[in-house]
Amino acid sequence: MTEDLLPTLAAYEEAARAALSPRLAAYFLAGAGAETTLAANQEAFGQVSVIPRHLRDLRGGTAQARVGNLRLSHPLIVAPFAYQTLLTPEGEIATAKAAAAQGALMTLSAQSATLMEDVRANGPSCLWFQLYWQTTREATLALCQRAAWAGFQALVLTIDAPVNGVRDAEIESGFALPNGARAVNLTDQPQPNFAPLGEGESAIFDRIAHIVPIWKDIEWLLDNAPLPIYLKGILHPDDAALAMKAGAAGVIVSNHGGRVLDCAIASLRALPAIRQAVGPNAMVLMDGGIRRGVDIFKAIALGADAVMVGRPVIHGLAVAGAAGAAHVLRLLQDEFEIAMMLAGCRTLADISPECVHLNW
Repeated sequence: MTEDLLPTLAAYEEAARAALSPRLAAYFLAGAGAETTLAANQEAFGQVSVIPRHLRDLRGGTAQARVGNLRLSHPLIVAPFAYQTLLTPEGEIATAKAAAAQGALMTLSAQSATLMEDVRANGPSCLWFQLYWQTTREATLALCQRAAWAGFQALVLTIDAPVNGVRDAEIESGFALPNGARAVNLTDQPQPNFAPLGEGESAIFDRIAHIVPIWKDIEWLLDNAPLPIYLKGILHPDDAALAMKAGAAGVIVSNHGGRVLDCAIASLRALPAIRQAVGPNAMVLMDGGIRRGVDIFKAIALGADAVMVGRPVIHGLAVAGAAGAAHVLRLLQDEFEIAMMLAGCRTLADISPECVHLNW
C-alpha cells in the first residue's frame, strides 16, 4: 500500500478529486449553494499571516494538547463525516485504524455506515461520538446511553443542521445513497411520520420546526446525558456563552464545512469573538477550511484549543484507505510542528494572537 502514498497534502487532494466519481465528489467535497462559505473557510486562513520569532530555546518542545480529560499528542481531531464505506471498503474502521496509528482522537459520525461498537473495537482513539437531536428527548438520550455503553467518552451534538443545506452540486450530479449504505446506528431510532401538507402549510416551519430542539431541550440533555457533551456548529458569541452557561463541556466553532447555510461566516473569522465571549478557560474547538498544518497553528493562535479536520482525511481515505488517512494525519502533524518551531513556539501555550497578523 505504501506505493499509493503521496508526497504532499495537496497531492492527496488532487488525487482524491480525480479518483472520486462526480456524485461522490459532490457529496464529500462540495458545499452548499454557490459554495461561498466553503471557499470563505479556506480564504480566511489565507488572510492570516504568521509572524516568526527566532533564536528561542525550543528544547523539550511538544505539540501536546489537553482536550477535556484527554491528553493528546497533538491538537488534531478527526471530524465526524458520514458513510465512509463509500470511500473505502473498511469505511469508518479504516479511519479508526488511521487515527489510532497517529494518536489522533477520532469522532464517529452519527451517520456512520459501520456499527459504533465495531468501530470502537478497532479504534482505541475513537473516543467521541457525534449525534444529532432525534425526534424526542427520550430517543436522543437513548442514543447517548448506547454510545456510553460502547465505550465513548464524550458526545458531540451537532446543532447547526436542523435541515439540510441546499447543495447544488449534489442536486446537479444526482447524488443518492447507493443500496446498502445506511446509518446503521440509527435504524432503531423513531422517525417522524408526516401527513400530506395542508393548504398554506410550510414543509419547513409547520412540519420540521416542532421537532427541532431549543435551548431548554439542550439544557435537559446536558443535565441527563451519561457523558460530557460538546456543542458543534457555534458561530455566534452569544450562542457560545449560552452553551457554556447550560453546562456544555465545550463548543466547536463550525459552519458544517460550508455544507449547510451558504454565506455563513467563515469559522476562523468567528473564532476570536467566541473565545472572548467564553473566556480563557472554556474548551473551544473549531473546524472548517483546515488543509495544512500551518492552518492548525493559525486556529490555535486565534483561540482554539484544538481543531477538527474532515476533508483532508477524506482525501487520504479516497486515495489509499487507512494508510492514506494515516499518512494525511502524519503530514498535518509534522507540518504543524514545523510551523511551531519556525514561529518560535515551544508549546501550545506559546501560540497566541501575537503570533499572527490578521489581514481582514
